[in-house]
Amino acid sequence: MKLNPINEVLYRIKLAKKYLEEAEKAYGRSDWRTTVSSSQLSAENSGKAVVAFYKIPSWSHDPSHELLEIISTTPLEITEKIERLTEINRLLAPEHGRSTYGEPLRGLTPWEIYSDGDAERSLRMAREAFHYAVAILKELGVDIEV
Repeated sequence: MKLNPINEVLYRIKLAKKYLEEAEKAYGRSDWRTTVSSSQLSAENSGKAVVAFYKIPSWSHDPSHELLEIISTTPLEITEKIERLTEINRLLAPEHGRSTYGEPLRGLTPWEIYSDGDAERSLRMAREAFHYAVAILKELGVDIEV
């Protein structure tokens, strides 16, 4: 089986979009845990969509290190967008574990640790990550229908 990088890019951007839609719906019903979890997964896949243009993304929930690796090979015009996408992923990556397992040492489940503010912040970052990923990929010549 031959890997087609554009197929991986399109797959990841589709995942990012679906998780963002899920986060939006969860926020609308005041489900803060799912908002944060889906926002993190959306941002993660937004980052991995950009990485996939250059190489196969890892299984890590934090693609920020991979985004930093590819930045030196990207056109200068998109460097700032990749840097911001990297920062968003670095900030949201820890939420994968927290939104799944909570804070065991404090005896808190994932449903007990998030507030409206946490959910709104995560959702805002996921929207921004998706926007940047789409913009970056379009500037790289990828035909994306969003």
